[in-house]
Amino acid sequence: MGKKGKRDKKGKGAEKTAAKMEKKVSRRAKKEEEDLEALIAEFQSLDAKKTQVIESSCPPPSPRLNGSLSAHPERDELILFGGEYFNGQKTYLYNDLYIYNIRKNSWSKLEIPNPPPRRCAHQAAVVPTAGGQLWIFGGEFASPNGEQFYHYKDLWVLHLATKTWEQIKASGGPSGRSGHRMVACKRQLIIFGGFHESARDYIYYNDVYAFNLDSFTWSKLAPAGIGPAPRSGCQMTASPEGNVIIYGGYSKQRIKKDVDKGTLHTDMFPLKAEGVGKEEEKWTWSRLSPSGVKPPPRSGFSVAVGPGNRSLLFGGVQDEEEEESLEGDFFNDIYFYDMGKNRWFPAQLKGPKSEKRKRRRGRQAKSEAAGDEEVEQRPPQGPLEIIKEVVAEDGTVMTIKQVISGPAEEKERSESEEEEEEEGGALGQQVEPCPRSNAMVAVKHGVLYVYGGMFEVGDRQFTLSDLHSIDLHKMEEWKVLVEMDPKAQEWLEESESDEEDDDVEGAEGGEEEEESSEEESEDDEGEEQHPAVEPGENPEEYLSRTEQYWIKVARSHMGPEAKEKKVVKVAHAMAKTFHEDSV
Repeated sequence: MGKKGKRDKKGKGAEKTAAKMEKKVSRRAKKEEEDLEALIAEFQSLDAKKTQVIESSCPPPSPRLNGSLSAHPERDELILFGGEYFNGQKTYLYNDLYIYNIRKNSWSKLEIPNPPPRRCAHQAAVVPTAGGQLWIFGGEFASPNGEQFYHYKDLWVLHLATKTWEQIKASGGPSGRSGHRMVACKRQLIIFGGFHESARDYIYYNDVYAFNLDSFTWSKLAPAGIGPAPRSGCQMTASPEGNVIIYGGYSKQRIKKDVDKGTLHTDMFPLKAEGVGKEEEKWTWSRLSPSGVKPPPRSGFSVAVGPGNRSLLFGGVQDEEEEESLEGDFFNDIYFYDMGKNRWFPAQLKGPKSEKRKRRRGRQAKSEAAGDEEVEQRPPQGPLEIIKEVVAEDGTVMTIKQVISGPAEEKERSESEEEEEEEGGALGQQVEPCPRSNAMVAVKHGVLYVYGGMFEVGDRQFTLSDLHSIDLHKMEEWKVLVEMDPKAQEWLEESESDEEDDDVEGAEGGEEEEESSEEESEDDEGEEQHPAVEPGENPEEYLSRTEQYWIKVARSHMGPEAKEKKVVKVAHAMAKTFHEDSV
């Protein structure tokens, strides 16, 4: 009795501490978010000028990470939304929408009026209702210098049949967050975890919410049992029975002033539902102890559901925290989790069948030619290290190292043993995506598609725009659908003199260069317009002429209590953004 009472008190104490931390983070974040709300509102007003749906062929999307890639439920298409890009000085956020045609291996850009604001680290889920719906929840917007964050708590749906965005306003949903996970489970969207960060504080979540796709209402679940610790970036999978499985993730905690300690979680928890769809729906957490070979600890991995009741995990990074530095080992492997057997296992490339036949015929011919003569002994082959070098446009050489395990020392083997080895292991050097984290993945018709992501070399970050695929039924080889473009790699060394420019120029969030002023001028006709940019007028001249107007606009967004210095700063950002869009 006494021990139980102590445990209960300890549990309540932890709850109170978490509640206090959430209020503290909320107070500090509120002020920061108010500064960014004005910019977000202005960007939305610019998006609202687009009154027509425009779909146009285009090159592959620009490099990015932390976007969402989803399979269209009815067509052979993938849908890419949002994401972020960092070039060493500025952070760019996106809200553009791209469609990848699988059969044609081609991209198109889909511009739809009134889209969700720019964001990254959100979650997307597709349901087959009414010709297909893409649901988006949460995510974050960052200031250009990456020091201020705005965490969304909005819910949007893209009606794929009518090509229209709709914001769903329903009370009682999760607080603003990013790095959470969301899955469609029966007729519900289930959301778990995530984090909220301000300039000085952060908090990780382990709460669970459900959004009913029939009644359009939120409910906060209160599962029985002991669930996962707070975390973000975990693997979340819905089982055919209507349950949810959580694996891994990342969290950090402050161990002393200005010192944080990160944790890579490797535990698994099923969240089981009883009476789904009934008034008395009950949820229960428990702990899973899977068999097989679990993935090495990592964060930033990407997740999808493959064929055969298996979820999969791709890539990620394992950071090694030193006192003054952070080094990361990046992965490009695939691990499967069989939900029916509760078993993990690593994927193995089998190699193309034609290649296997050639190798078998080659061995037979060699054996016949050798006859009774003693075959020359070859030294055993160890792991093979492949080094690829890619030269960026600025001359920087990216060196990517990959280790492929070589065959063991050859012994006398039967033909059946050789066939088994061929079925289970890679044959020769395979083309595969370079190691990366925070990539966007989707599965369609049993084929896994991997787009973008990032890896680091020293202090430099490389953001990718390549596209690879692999048939998960055959597991023979990766196919390169879009090559990595070295010219797309831009990296600017950090400079103190650029800080003020960062606040202004990067605030737009990275509109794509291919957007033409001609299209925008057509969209602007008949709409209420800001002061027009005169022909040949540079940003400074335009700002000097229209500064008072933009200060009024900024003041209307920020309210009368906002400090004049901040109002002017936001006004200048708005003016510069409008000038960039106009020219």
